[in-house]
Amino acid sequence: MRRVSWCLLLFIFIIGVCPARVAGQDATAIVRKADQKARGQTSRAEIVIEIIRPSWSRELSMKTWSKGNELALILLTAPVRDKGISFLKRGREVWNWIPSIERNIKLPPSMMSQSWMGTDFTNDDLVKEASIVEDYTHTLAGDEQVAGRPCHKVVMLPKPESAVVWGRVVLWIDKKEDLILKALYYDEDDFLVNTLIAGDIQNLGGRQLPARLEMIPADEEGHKTVMHYRSLVFDEQIEDGFFSTRNMQRVK
Repeated sequence: MRRVSWCLLLFIFIIGVCPARVAGQDATAIVRKADQKARGQTSRAEIVIEIIRPSWSRELSMKTWSKGNELALILLTAPVRDKGISFLKRGREVWNWIPSIERNIKLPPSMMSQSWMGTDFTNDDLVKEASIVEDYTHTLAGDEQVAGRPCHKVVMLPKPESAVVWGRVVLWIDKKEDLILKALYYDEDDFLVNTLIAGDIQNLGGRQLPARLEMIPADEEGHKTVMHYRSLVFDEQIEDGFFSTRNMQRVK
């Protein structure tokens, strides 16, 4: 009886003093699962981005390739004036090839928070220099519904050693399908900057994923950028050499 009581007390002590750690581990696992589902081992996609402003709108078309968390390549295919512009991520390095001036520019970390090609997405949103799994701590903040879907609410704070764009990120992750359906992005002073809304869930690459991502800035009424996935293929073989500065200039 004494041994049973001691084990029970020990269990209560562990649960009582370590709830944040247990919740943090669970939250990280939830974020990792959602991140892995959206990435795959490799991915290849065709995407149309619509930039919407109060008095005008325009579209960009692009192809993207990625391999794990370290390698990514983006190629703009339209409009004509932007065709051939490409972006490369290799580890923590990000490069931009500009055909009109035949220059390959290495982007410094300070540019990750800037607008990507005039959209409401940042450079970091597209090339993903930062990792939502590795560069942040994660805490469960309850359960809420988004578009009628039960979701985990997860608060992400940057780790002290991480060079990231955001001071705080809040995610709503679908419990059944492991999808990020909503995200709030805050700056270092904890002011809301952008809201991401995901929708149009459909079969993409054999997985249920959002085909529409809408980024809405907090302080610019009538502004938003909508990303539409036209196609998405996972887990094709892509050699590491595909993701090179030389290939940025010739990929099609």
